[in-house]
Amino acid sequence: MAKSKVLVVGATGYIGKRIVKASLDQGHITYVLQRPETGLDIDKLQLLLSFKKQGARLVEGSFSDQQSLVEAVKNVDVVICTMSGVHFKSHNILMQLKLVDAIKEAGNVKRFLPSEFGMDPARMEHALAPGRETFDQKMIVRKAIEDAKIPFTYVSASCFAGYFVGNLSQLETLTPPKDKVCLYGDGNVKAVYMDEDDIATYTIKSIDDPRALNKTLYLRPQENILSQRQLVEMWEKLSGKKLEKIIISGEDFLASMKDKDYAAKAGMGHFYHISYEGSLTNFEIGEDGEEASNLYPEVKYTRMDEYLNIFV
Repeated sequence: MAKSKVLVVGATGYIGKRIVKASLDQGHITYVLQRPETGLDIDKLQLLLSFKKQGARLVEGSFSDQQSLVEAVKNVDVVICTMSGVHFKSHNILMQLKLVDAIKEAGNVKRFLPSEFGMDPARMEHALAPGRETFDQKMIVRKAIEDAKIPFTYVSASCFAGYFVGNLSQLETLTPPKDKVCLYGDGNVKAVYMDEDDIATYTIKSIDDPRALNKTLYLRPQENILSQRQLVEMWEKLSGKKLEKIIISGEDFLASMKDKDYAAKAGMGHFYHISYEGSLTNFEIGEDGEEASNLYPEVKYTRMDEYLNIFV
């Protein structure tokens, strides 16, 4: 079967650039949306040009010019959107509604993967404000996709290792603590940690797979389902140094959010659901979902001791 042609929207972002690489590596003709809004952002332009050198095709399009989006979409079979949905960067989830309209008008797309890549928003109706805005908006986009009868795959990618692993899930740092580590609750709540390149690999694997059509693809490889305490012990073994453990109760964690700004409150709310409620692991995957490492056992995903080893 011929490999689908892919358009990546949000290609210069944290996950987007990895999606482009994975798409090219897996042999897909890959288009990248080049938006005039990039303006004088030289880093983004140079990244776009680096994609071109690797074999990607740049196609111009703007969210302020609907017809340009339609024309961009007409080039491909699959559209993957990776626009940011975190408040401390930019929060563009609802901009995807214009992309949904463009896909509907173009009429040729066989699969749309909207910007998800975190917790499954369908399971987060109870989420704390203001962080629940992200989940609510993702559900608005899902409704638009399904109302338009656009074939889809939603990707629930769990915890990005870059933000959760190197720092042993400590807030306000990305590198391992030297002496003390905060444990959330008893530290035994399970989460799932994923190398970002593996997220991209699994995502691209799914785009031509009928098993992932109109389903949520959960990235929960068995060896990466770990508690925070296990993550800390893994680091202690690698580094040869014991850390002092400071227990943070759920009540204290919530209380610490009160004086934070909007973006910090949103992020900490998500962190609470992962670290105290186990929102990535406290459910069974049902008929409306598939687990990526079961579908694609050939992918040699990064284990977290391998990931942490770079910090030693």
